[in-house]
Formats: sequence, structure tokens, C-alpha cells
Amino acid sequence: MLLTSYFLAALAIALAWPTPLALSKAKWTSRSPVAAVILWQGIALAGGLSMIGAMLVWGLDPLGDDLLTALHRGWLLLMGDPTVPFPGVVHLFALSTAFLFAFHLVLTLIRATWRILRQRAKHRELLLLLSNPAANSPNTLVLDHDTPVAYCVPGITRPITVLSRGLLDQLSESEQAAVLAHERSHLEQRHDVLILAFTAWHEALPWLPTSKLSLHAVRQLIEMLADDQALKDVDRSVLLRAIVTVASAISPAEDTPAASSQSTTELEGVPSGELTSARLQRLLAAPNPLSRSRRALVYLATTLLLGCPTVLLIAPRLLG
Repeated sequence: MLLTSYFLAALAIALAWPTPLALSKAKWTSRSPVAAVILWQGIALAGGLSMIGAMLVWGLDPLGDDLLTALHRGWLLLMGDPTVPFPGVVHLFALSTAFLFAFHLVLTLIRATWRILRQRAKHRELLLLLSNPAANSPNTLVLDHDTPVAYCVPGITRPITVLSRGLLDQLSESEQAAVLAHERSHLEQRHDVLILAFTAWHEALPWLPTSKLSLHAVRQLIEMLADDQALKDVDRSVLLRAIVTVASAISPAEDTPAASSQSTTELEGVPSGELTSARLQRLLAAPNPLSRSRRALVYLATTLLLGCPTVLLIAPRLLG
């Protein structure tokens, strides 16, 4: 199984640096944000699986020619079977590293989820004290503050959209509807789950280029997804004016406690609403969608990325 471990290690290295770097600079992602988000997920999952798999397969090499056989013989070894050879120190180190790395990833995800859920609960309590329900919009709260603010607080039972009085004063009714449509698309499509997964990945491996680039890219892409969903209900020019107003009016002026805590850079695990140049260009002019054949290639590449390490873990003898 050594050849398989080398292949998985090479794949992990490729998915850790050159692949995310190239994808972060690609121009086609804004033309098909759905395909791009799926590909980013595939890169992250396949990269983690390859890193763990390379060490696991290497460590189990003395016990068998494939994962199932090696695990079975490992169990027999633990049960005291003298016929099973004992792995050397290097192989035991590789096995320990694989299990510790997998445990670290799972633990980081659980810790990040717990922290973000608690933060949202506290933020929701603060909003209930310092805001009022919107007159014509269910599950929408209005902050009495002059700075134009619009964001959402996801939740399983009661997701909330938050607007400020300053936003309502500056935007027309159609522009307010555009902002609401954008924020509600985040809630309906559960973009916070995507952000949570990539946030945990970044916290677990902050030194890895994949984790930083993927988190930044996915944040941009889900804003594009929300824009596309909102454009089904409102005109492009209306949405553009509303988003530019919100993005350009934010200032470091003195805020109320709720307003100061509203920033999506402080409220973790929610869409940031950042207006990047790529997003602005998409709002100014509708992009030419990626062709069906090219989208199919992206989905095929994602499937291969996920399938290759999975198949090799189960049957590493495929490489010889």
C-alpha cells in the first residue's frame, strides 16, 4: 500500500496549495457560483481525506494490502493474535498522526459550531431588547440606528433579518424589498452552514493556504448566489443601488451596543455582505453563464476529487 500512500500524499499537497491558488484566481467562478462552491467543497473534503488517508494507509501497510484487510488484522492484533506482525515505530507514528489529525478536525468543527451557536443566541437576545419588529415583514427586526445596516441571523426555528432605521430612511420601498430578498436567500439556502464548515476548516489548519483561500472565496460566492436569487424578484438596478448604499454608508461612527455587534465580521458564521469588485461587476452587467458542458466538467472534476481518495482507501491495491 506504499504506492497508494505516496499518491494520496501527492494529491493532498496539490489540493493544499497550487489547486486552491489557481481556483482563487480563476475568472469563471463568478459566472457559475454554484459550480464554484461545489468545487471548493470538493477540494476541501478531498484534501482532508487525502491527508488522513496517506498517513493511515502508510501506517497500516504491514497489516495488509487493502484497508479492510489491514483493519481486520489490526483488530486481531489487539485481541492478541500472535500470527499478526506488529507494525514498526514509524508505522505506529503514522497511524497515531492520522487519528489525531482526524480527531483535531472533528473537534474543531464541534467547537466552532458550539461557539457560533452561542454567539448567535446572545446576539438574538440583544436584538430583542434593542430593536422592534418590522411592520410589514415577518421575522424582521428594525434597529433604531442611523447607519444603514442589513444582515441576517440564521436559526433552526426562527431565523431573523435585521435592518436599521437608517437603512429604511435611505432606501425606497423597492430597494428595501431588494435587500430583504437578498438576506432571506441567505437564510433559505442556509449559506451559514457553508460558512461554518469552511470557518472550522480554517481554524483547524490556519497555516494551510486552502483553508484561508476557500473561506474567502466561498464568502464571495454565496453573496453572488444571494444576488442571483434576489434578482428573480427585483430589478438589477434596484438591487445594485440598495447594495451600494449599504456598502458605502458604513462608517466607524459611535454605535449602540447592538449596532456595534451587528458587524458580520464580529458575528461569526454569517454572510459578510462584502461588496467586492467581482460582485459589483456582476451587478452592473449580467455575466455570461458558464456553458452546460463546462459546468458538467466542474461537477465531474469534483466527483473525481472525492471519489479517487475514497476508492484508494478501500482498495489501495488498484495502484499495484
